[in-house]
Amino acid sequence: MSYHIVSIDAPDCSLSCKDGQLTCRSREGDRSLPLEDVAAIIITSFSASIHSKLLLEAAKFGVGLVICENYKPASLVLPANRASDTVLTRAQAYIPVQLKQRLWRKTIDAKCQNQHSLACEIAPGDERLERLGQLAQGRTPAKEAECAKLFWRIYADHVAETDDFRRKRDGDGPNPLLNYGYAVLLSAVLQNLFAVGLDPTFGISHVTRERSTPLAYDLMEPFRPCVDWRVAKWIRDHPGEKNPEVTKEFRHWVTAFPLEAVDWFELTLDVRGVIEGVIRSFRQAVTTRQSGPYRPWTRTTTKWAG
Repeated sequence: MSYHIVSIDAPDCSLSCKDGQLTCRSREGDRSLPLEDVAAIIITSFSASIHSKLLLEAAKFGVGLVICENYKPASLVLPANRASDTVLTRAQAYIPVQLKQRLWRKTIDAKCQNQHSLACEIAPGDERLERLGQLAQGRTPAKEAECAKLFWRIYADHVAETDDFRRKRDGDGPNPLLNYGYAVLLSAVLQNLFAVGLDPTFGISHVTRERSTPLAYDLMEPFRPCVDWRVAKWIRDHPGEKNPEVTKEFRHWVTAFPLEAVDWFELTLDVRGVIEGVIRSFRQAVTTRQSGPYRPWTRTTTKWAG
């Protein structure tokens, strides 16, 4: 059964296939895995070479290749029979409205709970935490907006340390750092969506626009606090910078966050592994027309490691 999503990120490596084995040669040595156990291969390496034999054998085994540039998917190589398999696409295109609402509610519940958890970490004595916790557990119609408003106020006071900080895409202060971190997160989500065969243009809440990927925006929501914490840690380690810049050092720092360990359903996994698990659960929910299988990530007892 094909179940592994293999990520190739070695700086210089060569990918090939021999005797049914996916082989990766790098400076760290040779590693191999039966191709029949692989569901998809994600290539984020900047200088990987791919043997044509691997492309042919991958097609035979139904393995897709996601080739990335700067960690963002740039090319999707699918076997001909898999590219024309419309069963999953039809399931996505015709998700019942009520199911979409249940899936989105679970997503937002997880995001708000993670925001409250992070706020407790960065501002343990703040009197607004009780209210944020109530909102995170509540069912108000504007729950996402209310939680976000209160969360960013706490973030402004205890991280940005300014009264005029506002979370804006084109804002100053920590905003450029947050924007870059969210872009890294979006790329990680897109990689796994393509890997499991989900079309990111079919979202459950975000509006579909030209050249957009609403499903990726939807499913990344509970993970945004991971980026928020990463940026908070960076700012605290670099005091005195009112308008911190996205430097080469910061890019390296934030790009590594998908490898951070988190606690998920009593299992310690890296963020990249958790993202894969969440997306697989979403795929099962879509194919079964049930919201139960979908398990968006929520932080439990693990500390927010920097």
